[in-house]
Amino acid sequence: MLMCSREGLMAQGSVGYYPWSNLLTISTNPRKLIWADARFQTNSLFSSLSIDLLPMFNLKRGEVTQWYIGGGVRLNPLYRIADSKADLITVDGYSVNFGVRIKPLPQNRNIQLALELNPYVKDKFDSGVLKSHFGIVYVFTKKKKKIEEAAQ
Repeated sequence: MLMCSREGLMAQGSVGYYPWSNLLTISTNPRKLIWADARFQTNSLFSSLSIDLLPMFNLKRGEVTQWYIGGGVRLNPLYRIADSKADLITVDGYSVNFGVRIKPLPQNRNIQLALELNPYVKDKFDSGVLKSHFGIVYVFTKKKKKIEEAAQ
């Protein structure tokens, strides 16, 4: 969630990109036990654009790694371009995510590598695929207030 104040921009969330999967991701604060992730498909026809909405649950959080699991639904709000008889918001399918975020830089733990396995099934459960994702994520943290020097 992003918040603005007179001290400047304060944020708790993350953005990421999975280049081989063509996914842009925006998350709530991934340091919390439960967080949400929204993934937007890029590099596709308008009628094929989809949005994944995924609640996530952290299994283990350490200084260098963060293991998580989640599941969600893939929606296609623009599918009506291809099929005028389609539902207003078409459900494309469902997924489960098993992942790890690795913080490889000791000087900046906000830069992370994300690796995931993502079983996905179509909406009628007639087909599915096992996907894998690899990407880079940046986690925004609250700006720390400057400690004022002792009274003069």
